[in-house]
Amino acid sequence: MKRAALPELAPAAIHQPAGQHLLADLSGIEAARLSDCAVLENLLRQAAQAAGAHVLFSHFHGFGTGLGVTGVVLLAESHITIHTWPENGYAAADIFMCGAAQPELALAVIEQALHPTNRTVRVIARSAEIS
Repeated sequence: MKRAALPELAPAAIHQPAGQHLLADLSGIEAARLSDCAVLENLLRQAAQAAGAHVLFSHFHGFGTGLGVTGVVLLAESHITIHTWPENGYAAADIFMCGAAQPELALAVIEQALHPTNRTVRVIARSAEIS
């Protein structure tokens, strides 16, 4: 069987990724909620599922008993990361999702579990304009 040659792609036919990138600063969080790798990994995986995203891989690292955690959940739709400072009651969450995934639903799950007393969320529309 002979393979058909694929046509050249016109610039307008090139995939243009688009999505939302949420940057959340969460503070006033009980320190005990911010230092357990397994609990935070489970939380971010649940957040991804709630958003309609597909988890590919995750990795979390704890810096010692009672200290912070840094972690990433790699998604087919992009990623969710978290960095925590229990000594300051603070967590920084970064949620970037494209396609039909809904990052605001992921953030709602994270906030419901961490119970921050203060939050600042920046929303960045991500897209690529190819000229």
